[in-house]
Amino acid sequence: MTSSKAIPGCPVVAPARNCLPLLKLPEPKLLFGYSQALEDPRDGLTLFGPLDEGKIFGIRPAVIGTTAGIRRFWRWVDQVQRPIDDGKMSRPPFPGFEAAFNVPFGQQAVFEISVDEEELTAACHIGDAHQRVHRVVQLYAQPIRAAVRDEAKADVWFVIIPDEVYVSCRPESVVPKEARTAFEIPISRRFSRRLVVEPVMFEELNEDARPYRYQAHFHNQLKAILLDAETPTQIIRESTIAPGDFLNQMGYPRRKVGFPSEIAWNLCTTAFYKSGARPWKLAEIRPGVCYLGIVFKRDDSGVRGGWSSCGAQMFLDSGDGLVFKGTGGPWYSAATNTYHLDEDAARRLIRAAIDEYTSRAGGPPDELFVHGKARFDDAEWRGFRSGAPPSTRIVGVRIRLAEDLRIFGGGRHAVLRGLAYVRDERTGFLWANGFIPRLRTYPGREVPRGLLVDVCRGHADIRVVLSDVLALTKLNYNACIYGDGQPVTLGFADAVGEILTAGPVSGAPLPFKLYI
Repeated sequence: MTSSKAIPGCPVVAPARNCLPLLKLPEPKLLFGYSQALEDPRDGLTLFGPLDEGKIFGIRPAVIGTTAGIRRFWRWVDQVQRPIDDGKMSRPPFPGFEAAFNVPFGQQAVFEISVDEEELTAACHIGDAHQRVHRVVQLYAQPIRAAVRDEAKADVWFVIIPDEVYVSCRPESVVPKEARTAFEIPISRRFSRRLVVEPVMFEELNEDARPYRYQAHFHNQLKAILLDAETPTQIIRESTIAPGDFLNQMGYPRRKVGFPSEIAWNLCTTAFYKSGARPWKLAEIRPGVCYLGIVFKRDDSGVRGGWSSCGAQMFLDSGDGLVFKGTGGPWYSAATNTYHLDEDAARRLIRAAIDEYTSRAGGPPDELFVHGKARFDDAEWRGFRSGAPPSTRIVGVRIRLAEDLRIFGGGRHAVLRGLAYVRDERTGFLWANGFIPRLRTYPGREVPRGLLVDVCRGHADIRVVLSDVLALTKLNYNACIYGDGQPVTLGFADAVGEILTAGPVSGAPLPFKLYI
């Protein structure tokens, strides 16, 4: 077994005989207002406010939903104006929106649009999944697109949906026969799928086939349809912000949701970020470094079986995030159950990422770490190398959940978050989940699983790579938590991939906030 060398800030946990020599990586700190750095984003926002002080002057919300949903939304907005304390050490209290972010959360909407509840219910009961979801999405998307053309602008659109939409508008949803409403499908499903990839000269038929161009998933389809309008949305179930309105026969909420302070932290943080300001960024990230997470998703719609879409999430040292859509192609191999780009597609993807970085930073990055779930093959690596200038050092890193190694703590608590085991110069294990002393708890139920981190291409110090991966677990702006179990480059891979294949999506680089 290779023993781990001691490095500054990373004490080696002295191993007993036949035990693994473990490193304890220092917990990455985040930067907030007044250039102050702390570990927990909730502490930083409470004490020092957000990083981008003065970039926005408040949240100008727009809201769309049923009449009851809109009423519940404004009731929740009123609640987050004041402190919310759950009385738990593991749930830091929410101090109130303006106290945390130093700007007001507007209590009047730029736009307030009511969706007809009867029409929405009827749409949710259509038997055909594609027709059902597309109809429900259009009840929200059409008014939003019409409002976006107005001179008045909202920072974030809050899309409030009844639980019925969530239940009936997911890929595996089935409407019971007794509840289905009659809906005449103009053309057969088989012919519609063919028109998706082979349009005909009659535009009416192409329009009838439109629902089959989209994934039958409300969240992903709505996000995909609104991408070209560059409209940040936050989709919220009514029962999330008003669980007390939906009780079972015993008088308890039908759905178990998070604590009130947890919901407030998460929704308010993402609203602040989607409004155009960063709540925090990594405090000690090296300048000139960016990270690219490769995303693949199979697209089995239409006649091109096995066709896959490739995309990438790029995160800059400034804390900004972008999403690129690569070229679709036969990237999936059933023999190996992996995805790989050809050399030309890899070159174009890397070139697009570096060009966008250059336009923002004034020059190409010094280092570009490419994260993936599989090892990059020779063709991909040649494409990555040829697509980057000589001044940019590219490192390929494979990250996946470790299947063959777990650590069981000998005491009452799980292993510490931030423990690492360096197996050799190119491979290590990292426990991004685990006991957090600041919270005095492990926010999980199962034995924490480590990440297997492998520098599969290029050269980099494995300890530096492990520290970077741990730091990237703290860039989830869609929630306000101490840290995720995966780096953001891969943590949102499935979600971004679903939206990239949810419909005809532009390949232009777009802000990450539009996808979450």
